[in-house]
Amino acid sequence: MGVRYCHTNLVAKDWKRLAAFYVEVFGCQYKYPERDLSGSWVDDLTGLNDANIRGIHLTLPGYQDDGLTLEIFQYNEVMSNPDKQINQEGFGHIAFLVDDVDLYLEKLIQNGGSLVGKAVRGHVPGVGNIHVVYARDPEGNIIEIQKWA
Repeated sequence: MGVRYCHTNLVAKDWKRLAAFYVEVFGCQYKYPERDLSGSWVDDLTGLNDANIRGIHLTLPGYQDDGLTLEIFQYNEVMSNPDKQINQEGFGHIAFLVDDVDLYLEKLIQNGGSLVGKAVRGHVPGVGNIHVVYARDPEGNIIEIQKWA
C-alpha cells in the first residue's frame, strides 16, 4: 500500500460535546467503537503517566466508512490552549467544502461555534472564486468553511 493518510486528531475538553458538534454541523458520522484506552502501552506511546484517553472517530462527509476520519480524544489530564490563533505554529485549521457557506456558518454558530474573522468572497489566481470564512468550534479549534465557484 505504501502510505495513506488516515485521520486528524483533535484533543477535546469534552469529547462527546465536540463530536456532537461536528455531527450536527457538518454531517460527520460516528465510527464506532468508542475508545477508552489506558495501560502501559498508552503510557509508553504518549510519554504520560496513567494516561486515559476516551473518544471516538468520526467519518468525514464525502468519504466512505473506511475513509478519512476526525479523531476526537479527551485525556484524563488536558493541558489548556485557550488562545488558538489562525497564524499560530503547528496545525492551523481543518476545512470543509460546502454548497452554502452562510448556511453552514449559521449552523456552526447555532451549535456553539463562533467567528474568527468575516465571511468573504475572493479570487485565487489560477484556481477560481471562493466564498470562505474562518470560524471556531465550541472549544476554539479553527474551521474553514469554503465554496468554490
